[in-house]
Amino acid sequence: MNKIDRRSFIGKGVAGLAGLTLVGAGGRLAAGSGILPENPFLGDPSVSAGAVMDRVVLGKTGLMVPRVALGTGSIGGNQQSNQTRLGKENFRKVARHAWDRGIRFFDMADSYGSHTYVREVLKEVPREETTLLTKLWTTDTGWQKSGDVASTLDRFRQETGSDYFDIVLMHCLVRPGYREEKKLFIEGLSRAKEKGIIKAVGVSCHNWEAMKEAVDDPWVDVILARINPFGVHMDNTPEEVSALLARAQNNGKGVIAMKIFGNGDRTAEPDREKSITYALKKGHIHCMTLGMESIAQIDDAVERVMRIAHS
Repeated sequence: MNKIDRRSFIGKGVAGLAGLTLVGAGGRLAAGSGILPENPFLGDPSVSAGAVMDRVVLGKTGLMVPRVALGTGSIGGNQQSNQTRLGKENFRKVARHAWDRGIRFFDMADSYGSHTYVREVLKEVPREETTLLTKLWTTDTGWQKSGDVASTLDRFRQETGSDYFDIVLMHCLVRPGYREEKKLFIEGLSRAKEKGIIKAVGVSCHNWEAMKEAVDDPWVDVILARINPFGVHMDNTPEEVSALLARAQNNGKGVIAMKIFGNGDRTAEPDREKSITYALKKGHIHCMTLGMESIAQIDDAVERVMRIAHS
């Protein structure tokens, strides 16, 4: 198998768009077209080129979600990201290809500016078959204000065109003591959950102590945690994070992994294989979010994850 370095891996987006017409509603590649999308697993007899992402139970949230979410925040901030920089039409094509291959799970955030981009996909697919996760900023910064929870969620619903969200997280916790510091946000999210606007609540962790706090916090339904076998852009060693996430699972938390490829630092083919294998076999996670930007990356993720998960 040829190695794909980070530049070529990310750069396949435009060329990969040609593969869109090959996927039908069932997520299987159509035969007889004479053209196949770029895919490093084509020709490998152990992998199905038409594989569709399966679903898993997300802890005790009551949600059944795809094993992989389409992350929309690569190099994100100031309400933009690599995904939104594709432009709405190209993003729609990539995201719709992901949806057709079973990645019917969108990981959004206000700080990524991706809500209105996902809305274009939701115009074409059933909302009830799609999982929506978004994140609420809870710290005032120079580029974003935290705002009131109720009015912010109303804006999110208008931006996405969805009346409800499956998961809403407090975004980017960087220190412990959030139960007191973020009390108003927790109360606001809890009220929204009671009203059915949100199905599950939780936290996105960028701090070891905050993650330890979340693991034992009865308010938290879902934890978004950084994990990869290289210890890159993580809150502790892979072994320590894995052990903590095992405890989170034992406590009934839904565990979603992020930074699988070290925030884009480890995307060469052997690193992708090692990262996905570690996350699925040793990470104590339910599912993961991958910041994919092209059809080639979607196809690689679906076939790689399905092969490793079921090996």
